[in-house]
Amino acid sequence: MSSMDTNTRSHALRGNAPTGRSASAMETKDAVVAAPAPSTQSVETGVFPRGAWEQEGMPSPPAPLPKGEGSAVSPVNRPHFLPGEKTQNIPESTPPVHQLQTLDLYKSYHKNAIEVPVLRGVSLDVQQGEFLAIVGQSGSGKSTLLHLLGTLDAPDRGEIHYAGRRIDNLPARGREFLRNRRFGMIFQFYHLLPELTTLENVLAPLMIASGVFSYLRHRGEHHARAKELLDMVGLGHRLRHRPRELSGGEMQRAAIARALVAQPDLLLADEPTGNLDQSTGREIIEILHSLNITKKLTIVMVTHDLSIADQADRIVRLTNGKIEE
Repeated sequence: MSSMDTNTRSHALRGNAPTGRSASAMETKDAVVAAPAPSTQSVETGVFPRGAWEQEGMPSPPAPLPKGEGSAVSPVNRPHFLPGEKTQNIPESTPPVHQLQTLDLYKSYHKNAIEVPVLRGVSLDVQQGEFLAIVGQSGSGKSTLLHLLGTLDAPDRGEIHYAGRRIDNLPARGREFLRNRRFGMIFQFYHLLPELTTLENVLAPLMIASGVFSYLRHRGEHHARAKELLDMVGLGHRLRHRPRELSGGEMQRAAIARALVAQPDLLLADEPTGNLDQSTGREIIEILHSLNITKKLTIVMVTHDLSIADQADRIVRLTNGKIEE
């Protein structure tokens, strides 16, 4: 396995995709120890008590906004994506912020003494509820950009904002919180833990977020949510099967369910059909399109297939590390 793949899987464990580290179903305690949320976190809301900001190395919470006649903004419109953040009343005259925004991103990689520029000043806006496809040739920087959006990597220069807050410079715990609670991620190669059943793989993000005792206390609720998602993606009859017993399409469906189990505001999909045949790929895109329409889920998808990208609301092309719309 390459070092890049190992790094991606390791970081994703603290978000929505488990790592490739060997572990049995009874060894989830090790993963929970590395969980992003402290024991004082509220399971129901995913919000830390007010005093936890400084303890967890988070930036100070924003000052309360002035109250107006507008109704309170729901978590869908202004999610609490950091510990301690609470929904505020925002006046109707306040202009909506982009759900996700990048400002002049640069990223290069080094091989020995050679610098390889990948992103060269990428600025991008994503609106709430939008289905955006990013297309480009192999090596154009599509996956690199998606990893930056998901805080799996950091830009050399530039900024990334989510719901009006800068996130690329958050401490590790803040980034882990985002990936576990606010972002859902699906990958081309699924990244399912081979030792776990389909149901256990879907439950993994909740095990990590809750902690052992909290997870056990809410076990029935968590299982019901995971089973509902697996029914939605057509895997209700595969709950006890392990990844080696599933087809490629079924493994990707399980990965989608896992990405959704924490009820994220944003879904990041890196070549979700790239390892599937054309017919199965269309089925996966239909699931994503349905989630976007019915759940108003914001989706940013990377693909090299223009026929797949055509299903999105908007397509942007990445060429030589720059955006072309």
